[in-house]
Amino acid sequence: MKLLFIGFTTALLCVTTASHANSNDGNFLRDNSAYISQQAATQRTARITDVHYQLDLTLTEHNGFNGVTKVSFDLSDNDQALSLDLNQAQIQSFVINGKKVYPNYNNSYIKLNPRLLNSGSNTIEVAYSRDYSNNGEGLHKFVDPVDNKVYLYSHFEPAAAQQMFALFDQPDLKATFQLSVTAPKDWTVISAMRENQITDQGELRRWQFPESPKLSPYNFSMHAGPYHSWQDNSGKYPLRLFARQSIAKQVNQQDWFNYTQKGLDFFNNYFGIDYPFAKYDQVLVPDFLYGAMENAAAITYSESRFLSDSAMTHEQKQRLAGVIMHEMAHQWFGNLVTMKWWNGLWLNESFASFMATMATSETTEFSAWRSFYAKGKQSAYVLDSSASTHPIEVPVPSSKNAFDNIDAITYSKGAATLKQLSHLLGEKVFQQGVQNYLTQYSYQNAELSDFIASLEKTAKRDLSQWSQDWLYKAGVNTVQAEFSCSNGRITQFNLKQTAPNPEQPTLREQKVLVGLFTKGRRQLHHNISVPVIYSGAKTHVKQLIGLHCPDLVYPNYQDWGYVKVSLDQKSFKTAQTELTRVQDPLLRSMLWQSLWDSVKSGSLTLNDYMGTVLINLPAEQDQIISDQVLTSLSQAKVYLDKMHPNNQRYAGKAISAMEQMSLRKVMTNKDKRDLQRIWFDSYIEFAQSKAALNHMDALLNSTATINGLEIDQALRWKMIVQLNRHDHRNARYWLNKEQSADNSDSGQKAALAAEASRPGAAKKRQWLTRIQQPTNLPFAKVRTVMENLYPSEQKRLSAATAEQRLSSLAQIDSQQSPVFMRSYSAALIPTDCSYASISNLSQTLAAEKGLSVSTQRALKDAIQQERTCLLIKTNMKH
Repeated sequence: MKLLFIGFTTALLCVTTASHANSNDGNFLRDNSAYISQQAATQRTARITDVHYQLDLTLTEHNGFNGVTKVSFDLSDNDQALSLDLNQAQIQSFVINGKKVYPNYNNSYIKLNPRLLNSGSNTIEVAYSRDYSNNGEGLHKFVDPVDNKVYLYSHFEPAAAQQMFALFDQPDLKATFQLSVTAPKDWTVISAMRENQITDQGELRRWQFPESPKLSPYNFSMHAGPYHSWQDNSGKYPLRLFARQSIAKQVNQQDWFNYTQKGLDFFNNYFGIDYPFAKYDQVLVPDFLYGAMENAAAITYSESRFLSDSAMTHEQKQRLAGVIMHEMAHQWFGNLVTMKWWNGLWLNESFASFMATMATSETTEFSAWRSFYAKGKQSAYVLDSSASTHPIEVPVPSSKNAFDNIDAITYSKGAATLKQLSHLLGEKVFQQGVQNYLTQYSYQNAELSDFIASLEKTAKRDLSQWSQDWLYKAGVNTVQAEFSCSNGRITQFNLKQTAPNPEQPTLREQKVLVGLFTKGRRQLHHNISVPVIYSGAKTHVKQLIGLHCPDLVYPNYQDWGYVKVSLDQKSFKTAQTELTRVQDPLLRSMLWQSLWDSVKSGSLTLNDYMGTVLINLPAEQDQIISDQVLTSLSQAKVYLDKMHPNNQRYAGKAISAMEQMSLRKVMTNKDKRDLQRIWFDSYIEFAQSKAALNHMDALLNSTATINGLEIDQALRWKMIVQLNRHDHRNARYWLNKEQSADNSDSGQKAALAAEASRPGAAKKRQWLTRIQQPTNLPFAKVRTVMENLYPSEQKRLSAATAEQRLSSLAQIDSQQSPVFMRSYSAALIPTDCSYASISNLSQTLAAEKGLSVSTQRALKDAIQQERTCLLIKTNMKH
């Protein structure tokens, strides 16, 4: 800790007041870390009201910045100490209620002496300096390798605002923010409010912003740098878009403004409350930890996900529209009304995911609900069926645990649950309940019980049992149709619901649409759909008695419910033989998923599934379904790679078949650009034969071409990474050549991916050491190395360090942040599809009692993946 001494008198005052503070330590709940427990946060909230921040920042292009924070607040009592958060700063001066004192500071928070506090209004002023961060939190600095221009952006969720200024860093202490910034003259400064004054000061400029509405600290932001900007003032609210100058040509601003305007119109109407801020800024930023962040009126996006060297594909545009809508929904549900504590994060994210899918589906050209089923929902089903599953609503003891549950349950299961609730209550009733909730709690904090109470009041229905079953119990149920026929007519029809296991016995109530189908000469005919509310183990569906006997029953037609579907025997056989005759794309997607789920459950062999894919997928023209099935093939390839050498002969043949099928589809889709791109991505992924790798070498060298395919910079790097993974004879040449030609941030990360993926044992160990020890490499690049260090086909290389990675896991977990460990655990916990691996993982889980919650879950997930792989392996036909 580096502090500037303020003189003998002040030091003496510090000594006398510190002893008084110590006498009150029995009520002080902080543990010297930057994290705050829910108990301590609740205690702090009970004492503090009416918070206002005045922030004055001086930004430079160098390693750090200076700041002055003035915080004003009312305090209910001055009976005990209070903490003010400020992380890893060097404090120059500290003034509390007009008295300049030496701060009691531990590099995480300042402990405020109660003798210097007033019962009533208080003002604290802190002058400090701090280094910029390079891990994507706090105030992150990035130097563009192309032109050496410096860019800053802030990221504060869950509790990283303290890395930029002094504050009470918790969501239920909402405050106003008044910002002033001095920055280099060619920089633009962006925040929650639009600047109201810019003053030249030589080589600097002084930016002043009006006071913001009341916001939770994690919703406030400040971004600065020589950003390129675009504006659109054609709608009700002024829109701006920002990106680094060197990537501006890769941004299609028309798409951004188009989807943003459509979203604002939709949400204004749906919520019945006008957009709550004065402008709408969107900023593309590098090294970002997540897809995007909903900072009030200044949303940040991970630029790597939304840049394109050529015209964006249909899938890329849909992803852009969906993320814009997601962050926009948060401006109301999250920013206008905010959770009190981090256990409410799921509702914040689930609601935004649900609303984003609805808005994208209703206002754009995209089939958003089908994409939600094929991607997000499947991720939720997988996680909710795993050993590490958890309820939607879970306790969060500390801000350190805030992101323990940032996963598919928090986002996609929660969104699917809200969709199901909307069907159960009725869409208009649900909408009115949401409007009432937002109106009642505007600019305040609220809890889950407040949201549920609003829906209950509107629907005139008790939702307490629904809440218990859906929000406080983990696991996903399975539904199956049980029916019998006589003389071509249904004589009995039931829906059977089962729980995942005895430890998760909950059977839930939900409303689904039951669809009946019969075979035709050219298509599978849709006979009828019947809405059914089912609950318990068996629900009799009398509406279907007497109807024509179906060849296929799908008990969750149109995907209203959150439930796994187990096809009855007759329907399963129909699904296998009639896939190409199913005209409804959502049903076709669901049938494909049922087949893949059957592989993972052991009721269908991987061989049979692969046979079905190779026969049926080449005829598929729907992009969402093609991508969905190819994703299952990617997972199948991982299983096959990890099964070596036991299934070497079949694995080699199967992967070769995937490679050849992909190349054929690239060739035959020359007039369908987006579909061709999907297949070419798969061709690169599956390419491992000498012929395929030589083909990619020739494509890079322009001695081979593919009709209709534009090979942009992103595709060049994908091929170079693949050549290096398989140590092609020209791989190192292409890596060096492309590195020289492309010094962009994305190029540097791609080069790291290629380097890390090369199959050299000594180099792998060097990379692993660099990951496990402190490094100056920005976290975004460390994460790139993690994700590419042990490709699934490099089984022996992974095994060589597996013991070291497990034995050091606890130490690394204790030393690193939750952000680091989420990536590390996902990429570097070793698996190899063996019983020995399960034993090693289980021993580590049992022996290391101090592991964080997220790392424990990662180990449980790895064990589950091993069991699934072994089940598939056992069922394989040799």
